[in-house]
Amino acid sequence: MAEKKGPPVFVQTATPEQPELDNWQQITEEEARVAYEMTLRNELSGGTPTVREFEKEWREWTGLRYAITTMNGSTALYSAYFGLGVGPGDEVICPTYTWICTIAPAVFLGARPVFVESDPRTLQIDPEDVRRKVTDKTRAIVAVHLWGNVCNMDELMAVSRDTGVPVVEDCSHAHGARYKGKPVGTFGHVAAWSLQGSKAVSAGEGGVLATNDEEIFERACLAGQVNRMGGLDLVTERYADLQPLGLGMKFRAHPLGIGIARVQLRKLPELNRRRAAYVEAVEEGLREMPGLEPVATYEGSERGGFYGFPTIHRPEEHHGLSTQRFIAALREAGLNAGPSPYGLLHRLKIFAEGFDVFTRGRGPLTGDYPGYKEGDFPVTEGVFERLVFLPILSDPVPGAVEKILGILRDVTGRAAKGELS
Repeated sequence: MAEKKGPPVFVQTATPEQPELDNWQQITEEEARVAYEMTLRNELSGGTPTVREFEKEWREWTGLRYAITTMNGSTALYSAYFGLGVGPGDEVICPTYTWICTIAPAVFLGARPVFVESDPRTLQIDPEDVRRKVTDKTRAIVAVHLWGNVCNMDELMAVSRDTGVPVVEDCSHAHGARYKGKPVGTFGHVAAWSLQGSKAVSAGEGGVLATNDEEIFERACLAGQVNRMGGLDLVTERYADLQPLGLGMKFRAHPLGIGIARVQLRKLPELNRRRAAYVEAVEEGLREMPGLEPVATYEGSERGGFYGFPTIHRPEEHHGLSTQRFIAALREAGLNAGPSPYGLLHRLKIFAEGFDVFTRGRGPLTGDYPGYKEGDFPVTEGVFERLVFLPILSDPVPGAVEKILGILRDVTGRAAKGELS
């Protein structure tokens, strides 16, 4: 009799993308020891000393006045949108090239997504398309620092000032990134970070919201910090009569995960240093190779987190070789390259055709919802099809960069000679 199979297993934590070339181990004895000691202290739920210390460290690290932990980046974004008063009838502007969790919390608050193009050089949200899409219903603009690169915050904040629409920074990919000397997350009205298991600072599952705006912060606390004891989260008396239960929702982070994240936060500068050195060395090598170019950065940007390593293929320099075939050739040569891990949001059925989120035609994706179709974002669609993601190395073994550049040099050279088909 055949053995009955159990349910599929789903594990999403960070592992080296090219293991034979990377010595990195995300979780070490130090994180395990912290979790063990917290467990013995029964520090397992609530706004514990470890949670409070981490939030204090996050405030000091960012320079922002207020920070609160949540159970993931999605609930940090939900709290941010709620803090801004996003609700039914509102619109939220978001790049079509991002993960669904950037915009899904706004949809669950009843707001309609309005997608925009990305800059084909940087892959970051296009401020000019944002400006074109602002209406009197726009309640928020989401600046996603995608793959650890940094948005053009000067231009986005100019749009915000001109229109009165606040900016949410989604920093989930970009732990430690900076723009003109300041950390990402400190330019907009409120910011959110993911501490999910594959991120540069990991809690396994976790998130952080931070802001200088006390009204946004207090509303965020009301939305998901039930029972973190009256008065400790709120900074004014505005909502004191609603404590300690707030609005009765619980988005609190698990203290054990936050204990792990405290260790990871201390390790972040060195992790970013190693990842940056590796990425910059490979990108420098690419500049002499035909048909593959680095993604650009805006002046004053300092990448961080490095959640992905995108490059842009130029088929015209490879005798029209498709990007799919080029990726296949890299993999055949031993390089763990691939297409974008994310699709474009406007291509997803839920956004292309709409969906009755709350049933009976009451949600933001029904009624007069126009939907989206192929060709609505020609710039982003065009560059998306030509993206080639190279492996990120966090602690490269000696000779790793040379090994990767050797494969790239060989494959791009053969493609430029028309030897691949």
